[in-house]
Amino acid sequence: MDFDFDSNQQALRDSIRRYLKAEVAPRIDACEAERRIPQDLLQGLAQFGYIGGLLPEDAGGFDLDFVTWAMMVEEAGYCWGSLRTIVNITNIFLRLVQGHGTARQRERFLAPVLASEKSVCVAISEPNHGSNVAGIECRADDRGDHYLLNGSKLWITNGVNADCAIVLARTYSDTCQGKPSLFLVERAASPYAARLVDKMVLKASGTSELSFDDVRVPKENLLGAEGVALKTMLAGLNYGRLNIAMGAVGAAQAALDLSVEYAKTRRQFGRPIGEFQLIQKHIVDMMVRTEAARALGYKAAAAMQKGQPARIECSIAKLYAAEAAHEVARIALSVHGGLGYSTEYPLERIFRDTSGGIIPEGTAEVQTLIVGREVLGMSAINAAENKA
Repeated sequence: MDFDFDSNQQALRDSIRRYLKAEVAPRIDACEAERRIPQDLLQGLAQFGYIGGLLPEDAGGFDLDFVTWAMMVEEAGYCWGSLRTIVNITNIFLRLVQGHGTARQRERFLAPVLASEKSVCVAISEPNHGSNVAGIECRADDRGDHYLLNGSKLWITNGVNADCAIVLARTYSDTCQGKPSLFLVERAASPYAARLVDKMVLKASGTSELSFDDVRVPKENLLGAEGVALKTMLAGLNYGRLNIAMGAVGAAQAALDLSVEYAKTRRQFGRPIGEFQLIQKHIVDMMVRTEAARALGYKAAAAMQKGQPARIECSIAKLYAAEAAHEVARIALSVHGGLGYSTEYPLERIFRDTSGGIIPEGTAEVQTLIVGREVLGMSAINAAENKA
């Protein structure tokens, strides 16, 4: 399968590389220390289509194809894992509003997010429910002209910084008895508590716990119909999995490039360590994993571009690329020796951040079960499905 870029894609990639190297990379350490990515940094990326790039032009987007988008996400992952994560969650928010919002909601929420004037998050996971989205406990009770939202969310990217959240909650009304719905919750109008959850990976992604205690959400902020949120969220999983896969490819390539350069310049016993057989094996192993992950990622992007279901392609790409990137980073530490553990050198961050792609959008184990279900036609995720 041919994944060669045309001249426009190559020019876009080259422009993105120059910009990320000159304008974003020098700010990584400060943003990691502050545990956030400032809005002005996202505003600078908007020119390339990183914010709303897949939206149609009449909605303020760039109407990009999925292969071009995959290339852009790879470049973001190469530069910085937290950046790729914030870009991902921002675009998930935009795609949900564009695809399921009313005309009024699109008017209110798209423009400020596209202009990076408002920061957003998508609150799905809970303390007791991660991959099992159907088991959520957060609830929204109909109170006439508003809903009362109660419960908590955990591992929410950018939650502590967000001005607006899309929240998944089990809904109770005259027409909906416990099925999940989506709600647009504006923090200023419907205050909720947000606590930063510090962690070893993706430190600038603002991972948070959100708490809702009788939070009033206007009826007009229901996103889509009541009770159909699971179908809505499942329809967007391929997009998230492709993003993680291609971000992992970029991170793996960054670790590989650092190792190649180090093997050429680091000398031991009077010669470059790149002349040692074991170092060359490490480099080749890293390259094989990176190239395999890249091929799987672009195959998934091509399937999505053709309008195919792409469930197998995206799950395989996410499963392999996320684990391969972390393995490549681990091998890179072996090449670098003690230098690789220094926080003054980017490899230490890459090693930590690549472990952060294995769990989101469905763990490696969940991806395995998804592919198994598609291949065999039998589900191991819920044993009851096999008995039906």
